[in-house]
Amino acid sequence: MKFIDEAVIEVLAGKGGNGVAAFRREKFIPKGGPSGGDGGRGGSIFAVADRNINTLIDYRYARLHRARNGEQGQGSDRYGAGADDIVLRMPVGTVISDAESGELLHDLHMDGERVLLAKGGQGGLGNLHFKSSVNRAPRQCTPGEPGESRKLRLELKVLADVGLLGLPNAGKSTFVGAVSNARPKVADYPFTTLHPQLGLVRTAPSKSFVVADIPGLIEGASDGAGLGHQFLRHLSRTQLLVHLVDLGACVGGGGVVDCLVDQIKTIEAELEAFDPAMMDKPRWIVFNKSDQLSEADWDALASPLRKRLKLKQAPRRISALTRAGLEPLLHEIQAHIDAERARVEPLASVDADVRFSAPNEMTNRA
Repeated sequence: MKFIDEAVIEVLAGKGGNGVAAFRREKFIPKGGPSGGDGGRGGSIFAVADRNINTLIDYRYARLHRARNGEQGQGSDRYGAGADDIVLRMPVGTVISDAESGELLHDLHMDGERVLLAKGGQGGLGNLHFKSSVNRAPRQCTPGEPGESRKLRLELKVLADVGLLGLPNAGKSTFVGAVSNARPKVADYPFTTLHPQLGLVRTAPSKSFVVADIPGLIEGASDGAGLGHQFLRHLSRTQLLVHLVDLGACVGGGGVVDCLVDQIKTIEAELEAFDPAMMDKPRWIVFNKSDQLSEADWDALASPLRKRLKLKQAPRRISALTRAGLEPLLHEIQAHIDAERARVEPLASVDADVRFSAPNEMTNRA
């Protein structure tokens, strides 16, 4: 299935049915009084997050979603039928915003979350509601209210704990394939990854995290070079960025340290050009393809790299191909993710308690 992470749709809720002015007319009842019923409610449009969907392809080609109008009221105290609501199922992680103003409306970050996109119009009142002791034959009724309509922009931001950064051919897809059951395409040419890939990494029977691989960045991505910044939004929700640096691309030539630092600076510049807030995320620099470097050569590089990059600890190095250094790195990542979850979950539970303990409308009326 083609991966689509952006779409623009238009939602049109149904109009409420009109109320009617009618009078009861039966044999031997010459003055039966008003009997006009109300119009039915127009259909509303909802969005529901569904974890079984992972792309917005359905909304790339079906751009208009229109709910039915409510039925008109009838005589003999008969109310018009309300129209059925429309439910649009979207991937978990979809961000819904107003296409014209850019205002953020909803963020579907939980499976089963249901939000209202466009409210259907209320049905009009029949003359049944206007009778009184001084107006026994009312002839007034009200029309149904129009339904809401709006143009929406949908953006999918995948939900992952760890995001992978790096130049093309840095070994990101090989890393995902080595640590999870995901099988992304791996080849010896750039841009084999054309859309985000997710992999579930299990470090213990009860511990795991999700890693996201996006297409590699190159210099000038902010100006549209390569695949540009098209998929960087998928890393905005991650708790940790792992920046893979290709050791093999610099081995065998002069100025190895300068070459590696240039790789890192290129990615940092593109990351800051996309969103300066991304630079504030925890980011670990990991040197990949260590199998192409001897222990003696690495020892000669480690100290200059640590000094140039101002690292607080010795540089991390792995080989995704041979799995050298992977296990310690994965357990280190798991410990970081567990600490973040422990910090965030109490805040989320407090928000939930406040939300569910708030008095509802019926309590206020009472």
